[in-house]
Amino acid sequence: MKRSELREQVFKLLFRVEFNTPEEMSLQEDLFVATSDIDMSEKDAAFVKERYEQIASKITEIDGLINAETKGWDTDRIGKVELAILRLAVYEIKFDDSVPTGVAINEAVELAKKFGQDGASSFVNGVLAKFA
Repeated sequence: MKRSELREQVFKLLFRVEFNTPEEMSLQEDLFVATSDIDMSEKDAAFVKERYEQIASKITEIDGLINAETKGWDTDRIGKVELAILRLAVYEIKFDDSVPTGVAINEAVELAKKFGQDGASSFVNGVLAKFA
């Protein structure tokens, strides 16, 4: 799989955080891979799970960074799709040196266009621009 396809799978798994307890998420990881509409190799599935776990371990810190940059839009108010996208992108910008900031922002905007509501891509771009 291409890196952007893997990123989309991580986003889809990360989206489940809002609807499951932390204890349920390990089960959700396995269920996600088993029921994915895309055939993932073992290597790809391992990457998606590992990246999800890296992000999940820093969600509180990532949410704090997002809340510090958004005026009037804390993480409780942001749409769940947009929040999952922002968490992924902020992780890549702040904690993953292998992903250039511009790539993280562009990929997040594309995910927002594909999965978000009208105006989501502009919102995501505006928030992430503050991290650039």
